[in-house]
Amino acid sequence: MSDRAARKPGLIEQIRTSKHPAVAIGRDIAWAVAVVAGIALVLFLVSGTWPAVVAIESGSMIPNMNIGDLVFVSAPDRFGTFQTWEDGQVSGYMKYNDYGDVVIYRPNGADSVNPIIHRALMWVEANQTVMLPLQNGQTVEYTAPHEGYITMGDNNPAPDQLSVYREIGGQIEPVKKEWVVGKALFAIPFLGYLPLHIFEVAVVLIVLMFIYDFLVERRKEQK
Repeated sequence: MSDRAARKPGLIEQIRTSKHPAVAIGRDIAWAVAVVAGIALVLFLVSGTWPAVVAIESGSMIPNMNIGDLVFVSAPDRFGTFQTWEDGQVSGYMKYNDYGDVVIYRPNGADSVNPIIHRALMWVEANQTVMLPLQNGQTVEYTAPHEGYITMGDNNPAPDQLSVYREIGGQIEPVKKEWVVGKALFAIPFLGYLPLHIFEVAVVLIVLMFIYDFLVERRKEQK
């Protein structure tokens, strides 16, 4: 093998050290994707579900959760047994200033819409008739079409199962266990605005990385 061939850097080394603007941008994007993928993997391993974080997009859980909060999610029975509002009244378990856990679920199992994050009020069996509480203190009789959780936003006037969700073309049904993404562990204010505006954030980060590379190269040239 000639000395020239021995000194020739490999493809990875060429990409790592290239000063070409297009290669530099691609390198920065690849690095950012790798970091995000690594964080996502860690979150999944810890939480046991996906998505492991969700952003609050509406005021249905005010004042206990606010628009722009970033909520960390875990599998229902990880970090403690999942409890409904009825269970919490018996055990004394509270989460986000009220009894029971806050559940993240896909309405009617639909993957085409964002998950809903509301408090689990109770578990009902198929064809069971229960009295559902309203925010004004009254109750409404409800017969469950199948087993599942009855859910309600802390700031909503009525349970979800009395509501029509246009995005899924009908009334929200009791939440089957297979529709549950997880339960809310804790929330961080304002961080949820990042995933809500992920495209804008990604553009800004790429521009900043490009500017950083440009300034580094300028300094090298000046030296």
